[in-house]
Amino acid sequence: MIPDLQSSLICDDVRQERNGKFMLIGLFDVIGVPKFPMVFQRLCLVNRWCCGEGEFEQHSRILQPDGVTPVVDGKVVTVKLAGSEASATSVEFFMNVKFEIPGTYWIEVLLNDDLKLRYPLRANKTEQPAGN
Repeated sequence: MIPDLQSSLICDDVRQERNGKFMLIGLFDVIGVPKFPMVFQRLCLVNRWCCGEGEFEQHSRILQPDGVTPVVDGKVVTVKLAGSEASATSVEFFMNVKFEIPGTYWIEVLLNDDLKLRYPLRANKTEQPAGN
C-alpha cells in the first residue's frame, strides 16, 4: 500500500532526541538574503510518511525558478513502513546549496519515481539596515 506524504519541511537543522522525537531548527517559508548568489552551507528536508506498508524509494530535489533545472538533486532514500499504522520520517541534508537569483524555487518529493508533492520556496533579496 502506497503511503501518504503527511508533511514536508525545509529547515536549517534537525536533531533527534534519545526518545526518538525530532527537533526542527529554523523552518523556512521564505529565504531572505542581502545578495545573490547565496550559498547555504546546509539545508535539511524533513519528510514524514504514513498510512502505507512496504519499502519505497524517496527522491527529493530543489529546482531553480524555471521549474526544471536542479539546484540540488538528492540521493535515493529508502522508506520502510511495517504496517498501515506505522510512520517513517526521513531527513535529508543538502550541502552547499547555491541560490543564483531571487525568485520562486521548487521543492519536489517523489516516491518510486511518482511525484507526490511540489511546493514553492521563495528567495527574496532583503534590504540591509542603513549604516551596515
